[in-house]
Amino acid sequence: MTFRTRAAVIVAYAVAMAYLESAVVVYLQRAIGITPAQLFPLQSAASMGNLAAIEVGREFATLVMLVTVGWLAGTCWVDRLAWTSVAFGVWDILYYVFLWVFLGWPSSPGTWDVLFLIPVPWAGPVWAPVLISVLLVGFGLVAARQTQLGRPPRADRIRVGLAVVGGAVAVVSFTLDAPSLLNGGTPGWFPWPVFFAGIAFAAVAAADSLRRAIQM
Repeated sequence: MTFRTRAAVIVAYAVAMAYLESAVVVYLQRAIGITPAQLFPLQSAASMGNLAAIEVGREFATLVMLVTVGWLAGTCWVDRLAWTSVAFGVWDILYYVFLWVFLGWPSSPGTWDVLFLIPVPWAGPVWAPVLISVLLVGFGLVAARQTQLGRPPRADRIRVGLAVVGGAVAVVSFTLDAPSLLNGGTPGWFPWPVFFAGIAFAAVAAADSLRRAIQM
C-alpha cells in the first residue's frame, strides 16, 4: 500500500469516527435533556444514572479504536504511533466540525468543552485540543512518510522523555479545574502558560527526532 493510499484510508476512518462520535453526543445530550450551552455545571453522576458509566466506557472504546487502526496501519512502533496520531488528530478536529454542523456549537474557538472524563473531568477552550490535534496530524504524517522512506524518527530516551513530560504537562492544564467542576463549579481561567509549555516540550522533542531522521 502506498503512503497516499494508507493516509487516505486512515483519514476516511477518522472522519467516519468523528461523525459517529458527534452523533452519539447529540443523542446523549437529548437523552439527558441538556444543550451544549448547558455543559457547566456538570451533571452529577447520580442524576445521569448509568449513562455516566456508559459515557466513560464510550470514551475508552474510542481510544481503543484509534490505537487499533494505528497499530494495524503501522509497520513498527514509531510508525504505529505516527498513524495513531493522525487518526486521533483528524477525528478530534472533525468531531467539532460535525458538532458545529449539527448544533451550531461550538460558537467560537474559545468555547469551553468537557474534553474527557478519565480519570477526572478535563475541560478547556476548543482551540486547545484542536491545536494539539493539528500538531499530531502534521508530525504523524511526516513521521509515517519518513518511516516508509526508510528514515524513521530517531527517538532516544531523552526525546521520548521530553515528549512524555510535555504531554503530561499539557494534560495537567486541562485538569486543574477538575476539583471545582466536580463540586458543581464552572470553568475559570484557562492556564494557557502551562498548556503552551507542555506543547513546546513535546513539539521540540518531536521536531528534533524528525530533523535527525531527515538528515540521515
